[in-house]
Amino acid sequence: MTAGTPVPRDRDESGRARNNRPRDGLGRPLPRGLTGVPTTPEDLVLPPDESLREAQRLLDAGRPFHAHEVLETAWKACDDGNRELWKGLAQLAVGITHLRRGNTVGAIRLLTRAADRIEPYAGTAPHDVAVTELTTWARTLIAHIGEPVAESDLAPRLQRAI
Repeated sequence: MTAGTPVPRDRDESGRARNNRPRDGLGRPLPRGLTGVPTTPEDLVLPPDESLREAQRLLDAGRPFHAHEVLETAWKACDDGNRELWKGLAQLAVGITHLRRGNTVGAIRLLTRAADRIEPYAGTAPHDVAVTELTTWARTLIAHIGEPVAESDLAPRLQRAI
């Protein structure tokens, strides 16, 4: 490749850039040819409760990046007044991803944004999202970043126990 020559990128039929490289468990691209962790299909659209269950399953499995993908899909498909809640949930998963990758600055920023977006839904808690608990969890985690954190503490409960 010579200077000034653009790097060829994977693109879909509409010309949108895609990254078809395999990814590790935290969503980092791996070199082509290696086997990565399966990602969430981009065309996957689940009903809200299924999205929350799948995201929870992924968080519990230590795959917050992949939980983020599920929550981001729900956010982008949301057509009611809960769009900011879904965006906050996706940011929560990205904050966990940053923390697990060792990016404390990114973790603090995303967890703060997540808590700020989720908190206004405390009065309604759509889809039984554990709004108050998640907000408290995120702010507590932020206060303790830099201290050892147990793996189990990086998988918050997205929904209230019924």
